[in-house]
Amino acid sequence: MFENTPRVLSIQSHVVHGYVGNKSAVFPLQVLGFEVDSINTVQFSTHTAYKHIKGNVLKNEELEELVQGLILNEVDHYTHFLTGYSRSPDSLKQIAEIIKKLKQKNPALVYVCDPVMGDNGEMYVPKEILPVYRDIVVPLADILTPNQFEAELLTGINITDLTEAMKAIGALHDKGVKTVVLSSTDLDNDGDIIAIASTKGGSCYKIDMKKQDATFTGTGDLFAALFLAWSYKTNNDVKLTLEKTISTMQSIVLDTYKKARAIQPSGKIPPALIELRLIQNKTVIENPDNKMNAVKVNA
Repeated sequence: MFENTPRVLSIQSHVVHGYVGNKSAVFPLQVLGFEVDSINTVQFSTHTAYKHIKGNVLKNEELEELVQGLILNEVDHYTHFLTGYSRSPDSLKQIAEIIKKLKQKNPALVYVCDPVMGDNGEMYVPKEILPVYRDIVVPLADILTPNQFEAELLTGINITDLTEAMKAIGALHDKGVKTVVLSSTDLDNDGDIIAIASTKGGSCYKIDMKKQDATFTGTGDLFAALFLAWSYKTNNDVKLTLEKTISTMQSIVLDTYKKARAIQPSGKIPPALIELRLIQNKTVIENPDNKMNAVKVNA
């Protein structure tokens, strides 16, 4: 009964208001034709950039119970598995065991891992999570979508130029990852963002993205979901997948930024005004205007 429609199990954070974690990933996946089962590792009122955070954290035994229910009801056949923010080393180890079980059920399952650890030189998860990602989870991933800082943490390589970025990508391929995507790097001299996608033993492409003077939350979660979807829809054409993903991202981010600046023309934009406008950009998600051109990078 699950043959015709791709099915994703997404284990990420959840917020009541706004768009991060599963709130950022599930809707775009559904719009693009995927059935999505979601497990929320945390349920918070808002993301952590707001002043007041209320909510609760899913206990490891509760996660185990939910997965056990899926298995017992024989609805645990997935084409894709997606993970994002994980709160502790133990929860991440538990997720690694879930991956193994799902791959036993479907050896063709594609695991997309967004190794959420930090950005701009700062970790916002316990440092003990790093070795779990590096040594246990990353080798299980088929698609990995770290940002520049996370790629540096995972490889120990300081990325200051494209050559070092390629070296880090190669190190991640050596761990067994088929497709490595640096979702954002600051290697552009003009201050723009560069995304780089590479397939093991295949081609590598990069795209420059315009940077806005605002801090967006949930973009990494959206990026991973879009890349998962378009990888499937393009039959793993990494160039086209990167172009579709970035085209969608740029449209949503620019629209969100313009609407926020219309309300607050100057100064730092508060979190409530800069929540990603996913619903308003449903047609963009479904059919992105592919204006972005990925350029081949020679290894």
